[in-house]
Amino acid sequence: MKKQMQFGLLTSLLVVSAAPALAAEATGSFDVSATVGDSCSVSAADLAFGNVDPLSATATTATAAIDVTCSNGTSYDVGLDAGGAAGATVTSRAMGDGDSNTLNYALYTDAARTNNWGNTVGTDTVSGTGNGSAQTQTVYGEIPGSQSGVPTGTYSDTINLTVTY
Repeated sequence: MKKQMQFGLLTSLLVVSAAPALAAEATGSFDVSATVGDSCSVSAADLAFGNVDPLSATATTATAAIDVTCSNGTSYDVGLDAGGAAGATVTSRAMGDGDSNTLNYALYTDAARTNNWGNTVGTDTVSGTGNGSAQTQTVYGEIPGSQSGVPTGTYSDTINLTVTY
């Protein structure tokens, strides 16, 4: 019986020493946040009219694309300035030849070329709402015919565009 008792005591000690120690726990939490702000980017292709006959009564037309990418839900307006020719306005643009000669042209928001594209938000700009992808706005250009006083040469202008959002 003494051996049984010793064996039982030894078994009890082994069971007690083999049991894992209990650990205490404490829990907590933290918040994760971010703010997505309005954001836009823009790129534009050149508007090239090609060869122009200043004696023709027929207007010369061309188009170019403006790609506007704004964050989803961001409202925007695209405006075009008057260009760099002296005395030019958004309704009376002109390309220069590097001397004092100019060739008149216009930029429009529509294919019928009836709505001038300027830079006054809510008046003569193009508006949209971003969806996170590039949205193409087409610029419709026109060089009026019958500009017979314009000398031969290469004419150019630079239009600055602004995306207001």
